[in-house]
Amino acid sequence: MVEWTDQERAIINGIFSNLDYDDIGPKALCRCLIVYPWTQRYFGAFGNLYNAEAIKSNPKIAAHGKTVLHGLDRALKNMDNIKATYAELSVLHSEKLHVDPDNFKLLGDCLTIVVAAKMGSAFTPETQAALQKFLAVVVSALGRQYH
Repeated sequence: MVEWTDQERAIINGIFSNLDYDDIGPKALCRCLIVYPWTQRYFGAFGNLYNAEAIKSNPKIAAHGKTVLHGLDRALKNMDNIKATYAELSVLHSEKLHVDPDNFKLLGDCLTIVVAAKMGSAFTPETQAALQKFLAVVVSALGRQYH
């Protein structure tokens, strides 16, 4: 079980309470698909992903980016039991979708970059530490079925 300090909880909740999900979610997923093009293989049904502009303007990618970011709300509401919270999603991604679990970390890293860019100087080392700890716990939970 992960131990969260009051400061970490406050930072994480503060980050997500100020996020524009319609902006940040699509940007994070687009960044992941552009920077790590091998991740595109899971999105074959999403249409044209031939270049960065096609990815950025793809409405299915934007919608899924929002879905992913909203999926983190479940972890926010269940910070003391994130593994159980994501048990079903872990099974889905491993057994049905066959997503490489390393991709969860890549997407988390892209989300961190997008959040940092949005927050600017407010993205302090303490903010980064709390966000990356949170995302690492989520990534671990999503990859649980693979172990």
